[in-house]
Amino acid sequence: MSERILMCGNEALAESAIIAGLDAYFGYPITPQNEIPEYMSKRMPEEGRVFLQCESELASINMVYGAAATGKRVMTTSSSPGISLMQEGISYLAGAELPSVIVNIMRGGPGLGNIAPAQGDYFQATRGGGHGDYRTIVLGPSSVQELVDCMPLAFDLADQYRIPVLVLADGIIGQMMEPVVFNKKPRRKLPPKDWALTGADGREQNIVRSLWLKEGAVEQHNYDLQAKYREIEKNEVLCEQYEVDDAEIVVIAYGIAARIVQGAVNKARQEGIKVGWIRPITLWPFPTEQISKAAKDFKIFLTIELSCGQMVDDVKLAVAGKVPVQFYGRPGGGVPTVEQVLDKIRQLTLRQENVI
Repeated sequence: MSERILMCGNEALAESAIIAGLDAYFGYPITPQNEIPEYMSKRMPEEGRVFLQCESELASINMVYGAAATGKRVMTTSSSPGISLMQEGISYLAGAELPSVIVNIMRGGPGLGNIAPAQGDYFQATRGGGHGDYRTIVLGPSSVQELVDCMPLAFDLADQYRIPVLVLADGIIGQMMEPVVFNKKPRRKLPPKDWALTGADGREQNIVRSLWLKEGAVEQHNYDLQAKYREIEKNEVLCEQYEVDDAEIVVIAYGIAARIVQGAVNKARQEGIKVGWIRPITLWPFPTEQISKAAKDFKIFLTIELSCGQMVDDVKLAVAGKVPVQFYGRPGGGVPTVEQVLDKIRQLTLRQENVI
């Protein structure tokens, strides 16, 4: 499918996952991601693969666990409250080192909140979300095309590192329609799944578990996981930078907020304001080094989010007090306009001496 076609984000990511080799999909309906299970219910049987609408999000994530343990490519999708229900299962997937892909098309929270676009699940996604010392790789696409492109990457990362990978988007990206191309991306050289539960005929049995009762076993397992996470931090950071070198103000945003920022930055440049932007594509691992390098000269950082301020903490850690960090956000479905972001940039230009 190499032609340029118009699709909504939810359906586009579903087709991209199928092209990436998805073997089994387990899900439960929740707005604003319902187009995904609906699309999967038609396309997966056409491909001779597994689609199952489960009785709940709890069932979905545990079926992901079971199918992932057999070495198959598996995925579930949901939205914020549904992802909250999956956290125990995601922790088990991380503990058992089972590759899997989980998509969160975020809505406004907390609680049931609303079905409007928001980015209030950043902490939940980038800090693991469930119990224990674990991380998941988190991808934050900003367009429907990038949503398409990140799906094969998500599966490859999951298989390479034996880790759950989260794709974190919001209701706008899931619902909006844009032209996309399904390019077949070159795959990474992936390790064999000799750990999978595929039958033990002629070899020792494999054991997949997250339960380690022997004294010191969990401690060693956690050290091993942390070593893997450090390797991911070293090798898998993705971010986009624009007009940063001469910038006196650097705006940082991800997902749909980054597209609003891009429009504001372009307008600010037309007004002669030296401003640039950095867009994290991997939210974990976070582009700490890239932001830290950008802060080596005196600059002001402005973080824009559809939340009350979550990623801004990671930006402050990256900046390490070298320069001021300002924040502007709209939570619970509020989406800033290009003009509102531009006004914030203008205010920083006029009142840099008052920035804290």
